[in-house]
Amino acid sequence: MEYFVQQLINGLTLGSIYGLIAIGYTMVYGIIGMINFAHGDIFMVGSFIALIVIIAIGITAATPFFLLVLALILVLVVAMAMTSVWGWTVERLAYRPLRGSFRLAPLITAIGMSIVLQNFVQISQGARVKPLQPIITGNYVIMEANGFAVNLSNIQIIIVVTTLILMGVFSLIIARTSLGRAQRACEQDRTMAALVGVDVDRTISLTFVMGAALAAVAGLMFVLYYGVIDFYIGFVAGVKAFTAAVLGGIGSLPGAMLGGLIIGLIETFWSAYFTVEYKDVAAFSLLAIVLIFLPEGLLGKPEVEKV
Repeated sequence: MEYFVQQLINGLTLGSIYGLIAIGYTMVYGIIGMINFAHGDIFMVGSFIALIVIIAIGITAATPFFLLVLALILVLVVAMAMTSVWGWTVERLAYRPLRGSFRLAPLITAIGMSIVLQNFVQISQGARVKPLQPIITGNYVIMEANGFAVNLSNIQIIIVVTTLILMGVFSLIIARTSLGRAQRACEQDRTMAALVGVDVDRTISLTFVMGAALAAVAGLMFVLYYGVIDFYIGFVAGVKAFTAAVLGGIGSLPGAMLGGLIIGLIETFWSAYFTVEYKDVAAFSLLAIVLIFLPEGLLGKPEVEKV
């Protein structure tokens, strides 16, 4: 039982990171109906920016608590701002010029942007992994039996709580603000939205910026939690997050988060109780099964064809 609870905590932590990345996929798809395959590499860029700022400031585990909090807030703000610029650039270069073309063209361009970002980081930062010493330390023993202790670390608490807060904030933005109304209008019909005064280009750009900002948060959480990154983490995490978005119902913010949690739990429990080499097979097999019986995903809405 103790081992199960420990893996449950680990799975929820990993799933929260996947969920944050998946929200970026589902927001872009909800408005323009296309997958931003460069989004995983935006997450990777965000993690590198966070790491560079952390090293530049000189944050360590020995930093006093108050200064540590202020420094991490500064790192988060800088990472979100700079990563948002990359998200905006991807939209301007890979999507806006091709918005009226056939649907495959922006997809190919997004894959090209993904390769460009990977190689840019590989050349500028090197191909070797970049380590980071633990900054947020400390943990709590929840239960202990037969010599096995269930630990809940401070960084795990921060990741889960941050994810829940951001999920609530972005849900309110979509539901209650003028930007959210413009996004929902563009999702339903971009032409009619433009006719009633919605700035479609601005709305789509801001959606990419918001998705990139969330990816930056996920990047900071990733580097703080695992303590090691490289230029290839964007591809792996991006595929998992895309799978999570499809599993939960692409176009649905709660579905993206639910899908991320499910993928994280499957990976963690499979690695714990079965061979770790097949954890991805288990996750993608579940995705295939769900899509056979629920093509729109767990929380997705059936697509209504306009005639």
